[in-house]
Amino acid sequence: MASRIKAYKSHEGGRYFNRELSWIEFNRRVLSEALRQDVPLLERLRFLCIVASNFDEFFMVRVASLKRQIRTGRRIHCPTGMSAEEQLREVNTRVREIVKTKYECLLDDLLPRLGEAGLVLRTPENYSSAQRKFLEELFQEEIFPVLTPVRCDLGKPLPYTGNLRLHAAFLVRPAGEQNFLVPGNGAESLAIVQIPAGIPRIIYLPESGGTVSFALLEHAIRDHAGQLFPGYEIIEDLFFRVTRDADFGVDEERDEDFVEAMEQILESRQSSTAVRMSVNKSTGRLKDILIQALGLEQSEVYTKTDPMDLSTFMELVELPGFDHLRYDKWKPQDSPYVPEESSIWDALKKRDVLLHHPFEAFTPVVRILQEAATDPAVLAIKMTLYRTSGSSPIVQALELAAENGKQVTVLVEPKAGFDEERNIEWAQRLERAGVIVVYGIVRLKVHAKAMLIIRREEKGVTRYLHLGTGNYNDKTARHYTDLGLLTTQDELSYEVGLFFNAITGYSAIPALSKLVMAPTALKSRLLQLIDREAQRSTPESPGRITFKINALADPEMIEALYGASAKGVSVTLIVRGICMLVPGTPGVSENIRVLSIVDRFLEHSRIYHFRNGGAEEFYCASADLMPRNLERRVELLFPIDDLDIQKRVRSILETYISDNTQAHELKPDGSYLRVARESGEVPSSAQATLYEAACNRARIAAPVNRKEFGVRRKPAQPRRLRRLE
Repeated sequence: MASRIKAYKSHEGGRYFNRELSWIEFNRRVLSEALRQDVPLLERLRFLCIVASNFDEFFMVRVASLKRQIRTGRRIHCPTGMSAEEQLREVNTRVREIVKTKYECLLDDLLPRLGEAGLVLRTPENYSSAQRKFLEELFQEEIFPVLTPVRCDLGKPLPYTGNLRLHAAFLVRPAGEQNFLVPGNGAESLAIVQIPAGIPRIIYLPESGGTVSFALLEHAIRDHAGQLFPGYEIIEDLFFRVTRDADFGVDEERDEDFVEAMEQILESRQSSTAVRMSVNKSTGRLKDILIQALGLEQSEVYTKTDPMDLSTFMELVELPGFDHLRYDKWKPQDSPYVPEESSIWDALKKRDVLLHHPFEAFTPVVRILQEAATDPAVLAIKMTLYRTSGSSPIVQALELAAENGKQVTVLVEPKAGFDEERNIEWAQRLERAGVIVVYGIVRLKVHAKAMLIIRREEKGVTRYLHLGTGNYNDKTARHYTDLGLLTTQDELSYEVGLFFNAITGYSAIPALSKLVMAPTALKSRLLQLIDREAQRSTPESPGRITFKINALADPEMIEALYGASAKGVSVTLIVRGICMLVPGTPGVSENIRVLSIVDRFLEHSRIYHFRNGGAEEFYCASADLMPRNLERRVELLFPIDDLDIQKRVRSILETYISDNTQAHELKPDGSYLRVARESGEVPSSAQATLYEAACNRARIAAPVNRKEFGVRRKPAQPRRLRRLE
């Protein structure tokens, strides 16, 4: 399998790339990691699973939106001028190409090589006699009792086919002796069997010689399907999976029963309009029967060779005993500035602390909440929660704090895409523990990441603050790169208090000087900062802007960056996913470079840097440069004022820009090409370099004297710092 896939040209001379197609190209870059021969086998499988999962959400939301535009006639303006029909045709072409490449990689390369390495997928035609007997007993004892074949009328809408659930379809007809349950006219019938979610899809088989063999649940069901239809013969079978429209808006005026309204939305996703069907066979009558029953077109059907739903294979990625087929483990390092053996309160009063996850542990964020929960001096805790883990230590600490009499206020965002059910469950848990739970804001998503702890101390009340670029989720903090700032800065902490008052109660939009809040001020502030950089840029002292973000899709922000480029500002954009900006256009964007890093961790941190004539400014944020973040979400941008931390953030950006191993560069035609190393150039991976830096910091003993441990915040007068190259 080649280690590269072709660069896909997207540009036809306009000022913007198409949003949907740019997102598809991000997944092409993820897929390129699965095709690399120098990546461990199970990590390559992980990348395949990620691509499959990403496209599920893409079809549920973005493709569903395009189809709805066509169906209702309510068109959303596309900056590229493409109609919804044109976008769908292009999406269809590119997704089919990616699906084809994905399955070639899986079936022709990964599975055979995994088999050679001792992890073998067995199919019915190559079960051993012992394995076949094992599966027969398993089917009778554990699988058969759970299965429910549902008779469906041919030519009528198809019931009981939930969103993203795997199903088996059978075309059957009576055979042999007739009875009152078996019609005597010999007519064919359609039956649907939902593959039960409560039974693992991966079945580990008896094997000898150190090999781990597994079979798929759906194969076991198909192999024993005759037992489901006594008195009938099976003419044809087919596995299929339906993707449905999940892009619903909740009725946000229902204040007193908002959670109930949200639950109704979750329920409706299971039976909403179908937007895609995946099948495991390209021919046969069942495929056409299902297409008609679901109201789909042929163009909305994707043929995928078994196994159809790759998300299940993520279990194999973490299977014990195969560490040699995975990346070497990188244990998150402890921050030397929050030593375990000393008071976290004392540590934070001495200096600001920047945490860089997952290179550095998420532990201090959990620890400060856990200590606050039992500390008699802590009076109150306020925080936002957008996504968190199922067995979250964050939630447990908040429950304990409320039970211990602290005033705990949590703004929960129940509209967090596809995490709504989990959010509602643990929000109700928090309410039962006595936490004041506020369910979001009408017509806005609260995406800001903020936590404020108020503590009574000898010299008065002290506020301890955490601001971050990522969610309060201990699990994703091990897989997403994010930045978090722990500080006791008075002005910043005071403004976060105003922010909480505004979003949890009835308060006018606060006047903020340090924080910048969306949707009220963030967009205009960034536009001002970009314009300032352009105005201060001269040939002798050119301006410089460096952004590290997940997505760039806001036309006004793109135009502002074009304007800065035209004034000679050097713009470097490190954009993980969607980028609608076209770099390298003479007279427009010739000074703009766009990079994308795809590596073992998902890039998630957001950093905004402006040279500002030498008095550099650094900001971190929860927001990307998309209309939804800037105009329809509550977000926070916060400054990095500590000079030592500024130096570290500058180094982080330089490290990403220097990556010549995992970086791809966006070209003017829309293609992404992996950055090539110059002859003799040493390979450099940003994530590997950042982890090595975290390890080096962890080796440093915790500072003990005031000189080392004191705060060095930004002075009032601008100080010339080393230019970011």
